[in-house]
Amino acid sequence: MTRDDYAVFIVDDDERIREALIELLESHGMRAMVFGSAGDYVCASKPDVPACLVLDIELPDINGLDLQRQIAQGGHPPIVFITGHGDIPSSVRAIKSGAVDFLTKPFSDADLLAAIQAAIAEDRKKRAENADLGELRQRYFNLTPRERDVLPLVVSGLLNKQAAAKLGISEVTLQVHRRNVMQKMAAASLADLVRIAEKLDVPITHSRRVEGNEHE
Repeated sequence: MTRDDYAVFIVDDDERIREALIELLESHGMRAMVFGSAGDYVCASKPDVPACLVLDIELPDINGLDLQRQIAQGGHPPIVFITGHGDIPSSVRAIKSGAVDFLTKPFSDADLLAAIQAAIAEDRKKRAENADLGELRQRYFNLTPRERDVLPLVVSGLLNKQAAAKLGISEVTLQVHRRNVMQKMAAASLADLVRIAEKLDVPITHSRRVEGNEHE
């Protein structure tokens, strides 16, 4: 992992803290960007790489916990909170809202570095999952309207003849559409197609799901 593979964003209004954190991170080969307020962080142009947000609770323009809530849906990286005024309710709120850690000053360098590394790993995993989901959505978009009709029936566990009857088409035609769906969605098996459909939130129209191979 190189410095360009990730970034650490530090939001703290204490210049001495910012300088100390930069020195710590750079001594471990980590790239950091620092901000004195939440507003500066939100407005800044930031690299689109796996990252960690090291966020102070008490900021001049907004409470760090409120910022966490505001940016929750904005694609911001996992948060490691640092504060000189820690309390149990705040830490519980932060962790429940997805923070990786909640460190009370003075904290050890090892604890901070471990939390940052965990946050970056979490963000990297989330980005990979989002990329996979985006690819699946593109495959689904490439299905024909009829193939999109076939997909939920197949993953619902219906036999080919049952699915064909629901669509008012022949069983042979249904099998052709089903084969195309499997190929276009890059599904190796019916169980694989079921998992793909669940990731895409494809509506299931029948109460019985098939997790293994279908016997017809």
